Amino acid sequence: MFYGIELTSRLMLGTAQYPSPAVLREAIAASGTDVITVSLRREGPDGAAFRQILADSGCRILPNTAGCHTAREAITTARMARELFGTTWIKLEVIGHADTLQPDPFALVEAARVLCADGFEVFPYTTEDLILGEKLVEVGCRVLMPWGAPIGSGQGLRNVEGLRAMRAHFPDVPLVIDAGIGAPSDAARAMEMGFDAVLLNTAVARADDPVAMAAAFARAVEAGRMAHTAGLMPRRDMAQPSTPVFGMAELG
Repeated sequence: MFYGIELTSRLMLGTAQYPSPAVLREAIAASGTDVITVSLRREGPDGAAFRQILADSGCRILPNTAGCHTAREAITTARMARELFGTTWIKLEVIGHADTLQPDPFALVEAARVLCADGFEVFPYTTEDLILGEKLVEVGCRVLMPWGAPIGSGQGLRNVEGLRAMRAHFPDVPLVIDAGIGAPSDAARAMEMGFDAVLLNTAVARADDPVAMAAAFARAVEAGRMAHTAGLMPRRDMAQPSTPVFGMAELG
C-alpha cells in the first residue's frame, strides 16, 4: 500500500525509450502494472498523443522529476507535473553525480521537505543509505525508493547486504527497488528479500521483445513475492541431507 492506495501489481513500469507507441501500449498491458512513471521531459509536439496512451492504460500515473539537478528545479518540475497530470504523487529525483546518476542527498532531502509540506505524496529515489532514509522519512516521505544499481546500468542488486539492512531498518515503510534492474531474476530476488515493489524501465523498453519481457517481469515479481511470504529456507554453511538417516535399512 502506497499513501493509502492498495495496488494489485507490485511492478511499476517506466514509459521511456520504447521503439514505438504501439509497443509501449502492449508492454504496459503485458506487465499488468497499476503504476506507470512519466517525465515532463517527454512532453513535446506529440505530448497530447503520449498522454492519451497513459490515459488509455487505466494505470495510475507517477510523474517523475528525472533530469533535475537542484532542489529548486525538482520542486518546480513537481508542481508542473501536479498541474498537468492532476496527481499529488511524485517520484522525486535530484541527480548529484553525472556518471552514476546517484542522487544528491542534501538537495533530495530539501526538495522532499518542501514538496511534502506542499501536499505532495513523495516517492524519493535514494540510495541504500540508512541515515538518508531516516531524513526522508522525517520530512514526510512515507515511501522510499532505493536504487538497485545506477539508472539504466542493468547491474541488478549491486549491494545486497546494504539493501537487506535497509529492509530491516525500515520494517514499516514501503520500499521499492528503483533503477539498475536488468533481468527478471533481479526483480524476483528483490521481492524475495521483502521489498514491496520494483520499478524499472530500460530492461523492458530496450529488450529485443519488450512485450514478452514485460510479461516475464510480471511473473518474476509475483514469484518472488510468493516465495517471500511462503518463507525461504535459511542458508547453511554445511550440507544437510534431505533424506533422514534414521530408519534406513542396514545392509550387512
